Amino acid sequence: MLWQQIISGVAVGCIYALVALGFVLIYKATEVVNFAQGEFMMIGAFVAYTFIALLKLPFLPALVFTLIFMFFFGIFLDRVMFRPLVGEEAFALVMVTLGLSISLRSVAGMIWTYDTFDFPFVFSEKPLVLASLVISTIHLTIIVSSVILMFLLYLFFRFTDIGIAMQATSQNQLAAYLMGIGVKKVFLLTWAISAVIAAVAGILIAPISFLHANMGFLGLKAFPAAVLGGFGSIPGAIVGGLIIGLSENLAGGYLPTGFKNVFAYIILIVVLMIRPEGIFGIQEKKRV
Repeated sequence: MLWQQIISGVAVGCIYALVALGFVLIYKATEVVNFAQGEFMMIGAFVAYTFIALLKLPFLPALVFTLIFMFFFGIFLDRVMFRPLVGEEAFALVMVTLGLSISLRSVAGMIWTYDTFDFPFVFSEKPLVLASLVISTIHLTIIVSSVILMFLLYLFFRFTDIGIAMQATSQNQLAAYLMGIGVKKVFLLTWAISAVIAAVAGILIAPISFLHANMGFLGLKAFPAAVLGGFGSIPGAIVGGLIIGLSENLAGGYLPTGFKNVFAYIILIVVLMIRPEGIFGIQEKKRV
């Protein structure tokens, strides 16, 4: 029972980690806290559902078309909504992302209705049996896919010129600009990549949580994961997501009803009381 709960918690934690990565990438590059990241996940899942279930495309072409759509969707949002707001107060940007979140949920409801849909799972649903341990194929797919995506992101940020430019911009926008890095291009790519990551998370979680216009609220669980790991730390987002997923699942299995929904936040409060900057956060000191 314990190992079943752990594997399930790791799978859900991987989803939280992917969404938290979107939070961190956008914040590091643009200093915008994007509260619509969960809705990016929902839109990506609905677009994939449209290609697979409605247009009857095979899974791989549908996945490619979905990721391309979300890439340009992120570019569109940066150009139309956030580029004109560069330099505005942080509060205004937060309110814009909250408004975007509500708008995307409403648009999804108008296009796909507010019904709950069964997202097609293309792989075999026969579980993997190891001795007395039974591992769900869906959970295994989520874990493996998430690890592969995180590894690809590591390679992208470590060995590509664009990835290195994005890291430089996240450290110091002015210094990056003076070194000849196109900061506006970095902003654009950051929104696009974050939208793609969110879409992958939505496609992975939809077979478990089912598909509906309000599934973006799962993104609210990823925000504490980003804060827990250290808001601005990519490894912290991954670790924070796993901690939230595991604690939530174990609380649901071993504690009284109701603890599952609040236990992750209890851990968040305790960790922040001990280390306010998060697990991997860097404490900054300013001279006044």
